[in-house]
Formats: sequence, structure tokens, C-alpha cells
Amino acid sequence: MTEPTPLDPFVTEQIAALSLSKDRPLIVTDADEVLFQFMAGLESYLERQGYEITLKSFAITGNVKHRQTGVVVEPADMKQLLGGFFEEETHRLAPVAGAADALARLSDEADIVVLSNVPFAQRDARAKSLADSGMPYPLVANSGLKGPAMSSLANLGGRPVFFLDDIPHNLQSVHEAVNDVHLVHFVADPRLRKLVPSPKAAHISSGDWEHTATHIRDRIRAHVAA
Repeated sequence: MTEPTPLDPFVTEQIAALSLSKDRPLIVTDADEVLFQFMAGLESYLERQGYEITLKSFAITGNVKHRQTGVVVEPADMKQLLGGFFEEETHRLAPVAGAADALARLSDEADIVVLSNVPFAQRDARAKSLADSGMPYPLVANSGLKGPAMSSLANLGGRPVFFLDDIPHNLQSVHEAVNDVHLVHFVADPRLRKLVPSPKAAHISSGDWEHTATHIRDRIRAHVAA
């Protein structure tokens, strides 16, 4: 286990405000491509701005181009486009099928926290969207790799601990920062799922909430029975 790097003060503040139980398992889940249909929303936004994305690799930068000229958007311009996307679309991204129902069932047995790299300015919009979509769980808006935040969260919660994310390097970061965390590589969009290999540290790979919830529930009950 590696030493966690310092957290952004705002991330620390959000985590400190949480009320988690040492007597309940902890499920920490990403939002984009796990709870919300990020790629579908991004595609729609880019089309309205005159761009298109070609999913040749599991990346945004380098795969977006001007629809009329075919010129690939430069990284600096892509950052600006993504900023506009989060400003305009965070509050209305569609939920991933089955996510709300699955988490509702799991919440009977575990504490649930959403750990999302949504821009801090859009934190409240994401929290409202979660609540409006039937997922009113505590939200921590994070910045950077998620290992440091997960280290703090795992120290507050009970066992077992689960972490779900679509980004391999976030899963690896958590693997290196937290002992005994169960990693779920979850990618909702089937096109993206074909493009990104799961890291070796992941315990399961999924894009289906029914399958994922069953797996987590079985692990929780096995832990209780042990």
C-alpha cells in the first residue's frame, strides 16, 4: 500500500462532513459511466457544438474533431469544451439503467458514497441530479486520482469496502492506497467497454447493474458469515 498524497482541502471538507458507520460495509461508486450515461450525453453536446467524437480509443482528447473540417480538437480547446459540457449538462445526464434500483437494494446492507471527479463548481448540480434520479447518496466531488480520497473514506467506514469506477488508473490508484478493497471495473457504454481493458487489480468487470449488485451482495453476505 502506498502513502496517500494530500487531498484538496475541499475534498477533505466534504469527507469530514460524512456520517459513515464502522458497523456497515462501504460502497464507493463513481458517477460518470457508472451511474450516469456520460458518453451519450457528451456525444449529444458535441453534436450541438458542431463536433463529433470517434471512439477509436478509450480517450476523449484526440478523438474529437470538427464535423465540417475533420480537424482534431487540440487538448487546450478540448479542455474548454469539456468545461462547457459539465456546466450545461451535469444536471441532466440520463441515469444508467438499473443503477438506482440496485443501489437502493444495496443501501439496506451498506453505506453508499458517490466519489465523482465532477468539477467543484458543478458539485451541487450533480448532487441534485443524483437525488432526482433516485440516488440521494452523499457525494464527494474529487480532483485527480481517487486513491487518496478512498483512503480517507475507508478509514471512516466499515468492511468490506467496494470501489466502482470506469477509469483503470483510478482503480489502480485505489488498489495502491487502500488495503482489502474490492474493485469493480464498471463501464456502462458497451462501445467503451470494448475499448478499455480492466486492470489486473479489478475483481470483476461489468456494465450491468443487476450482475454487479448480485456480486456485491454475495461478497457482503460471505463476509458476514465468515
